[in-house]
Order: sequence, then C-alpha cells, then structure tokens
Amino acid sequence: MNIVIAGGHGQIAMLLHPLLTACGHQVRALIRNPAQADEVRLAGAEPVLCDLEAEEDIAEAVGSADALVFAAGAGPGNGAARKLTVDRDGAIRLIDVARQNGIRRYVMISAMNAEEPRGEEVFRTYLRAKAEADEALRQSGLDWTIVRPGRLTNDPPTGLVRLAAQLPRAEIPRADVAEVLACVLEAPRMTGWQFDVTSGDEEVAAALRRLVVGDGEARSE
Repeated sequence: MNIVIAGGHGQIAMLLHPLLTACGHQVRALIRNPAQADEVRLAGAEPVLCDLEAEEDIAEAVGSADALVFAAGAGPGNGAARKLTVDRDGAIRLIDVARQNGIRRYVMISAMNAEEPRGEEVFRTYLRAKAEADEALRQSGLDWTIVRPGRLTNDPPTGLVRLAAQLPRAEIPRADVAEVLACVLEAPRMTGWQFDVTSGDEEVAAALRRLVVGDGEARSE
C-alpha cells in the first residue's frame, strides 16, 4: 500500500514507518520542518513538506494514497489554540483532502475518554479537539478506524495489549501503539471501528481479531 502519515516526525510515526516499510508498504511522511527530513528517511519514509495549519492547499502534498494516518498533534508546551488548529482542524482538513483525492482509508490516533473533558484548560481543550475530530471522521463516509491509546510512555514495546470499546485509564508504550496501527492498516475488517488500547496480556493481532469477532460495541457506524 501507499500510506501517507500526517505528523510524520512525531514519536509514534517514527516508530510506525519502519514497521510499515518492513511489510513492503510505501510511506510518505508529512512534516513541517525540512530539518526533520533526514531522520524521516532513515526511518524508512519519504518526507513531504506540508504544514497542515499554514498552507492554503494541501491536496497536492498529500497526493494519491491507499490510506491516511493522522498522527499529528500540537504536542506539549503548546497552548489551547494550537490544540484546536492542529489536533482538530488539521485532522478535519485531512478528511476533506481524503475525499478530494479519492482516498478511502483513514486511521486516526485519538485519546481515551475524549468526550469527557477533565483537567486544566489546555488538556480540556485537547480532549475537545480530539472528540470533535473523531466525530467528523465518523460522519465522513470514509473507511475509518479511530485508535484511542491510554497515557503514552517511551517504554520498550511488549507486543501485548488490551483492546475494547472502553477501558479504564492506563499506560501503553508508543511502540505498541505503532504496532496496533500497522496491524489495523493491514486489516480491511477494521473499518468503522473505534477502540481504546492500553498495555495488556494479549498479542496485538489476536486482540484485534477478538475485537472484530466478539465486541460489536466498538463498532460505531
């Protein structure tokens, strides 16, 4: 597959690139900063300069693809305004471009309990941004999957996860989230699903199979 990843220099994306290229996929990574290009190439992806916030037209940068992954985010240290312009508006712009460019498959990295605002103002705005972006994707008519990880860590991958429509808050290494995304992209039956994911005791592929077979509540079409 030809896969485009927005937020292509982000921590999860940089772990995802080599997983996808090892499976024979072609990966293009949308980045804002040209200084990140060499690191992205070393991870196995083709860097493409594209600023989701600033550029008037991003359709050409996105181009044609079999799938899009939204892995972008304003990141820590940014105020509430950028949570909206990146985490919400950037995701919605990519939805619009997917329709325009004829790209059906769209995978979103979201957040657990996004519809339940909590914490200080910036975090509440972040959750609101994620919830509104998720809703836009669910209503988009695209072949979507929304992956909602728990609190992200930089621990080594375990390859063991817990998946369900809704889970108690818990942690998960970014590397394990990357493996979940890679498996989701290769699973046509995962379209129209939204689920939480944390560390657990089940291998990723098995957890996804169980979800599809036995947990209709995670499907939200």
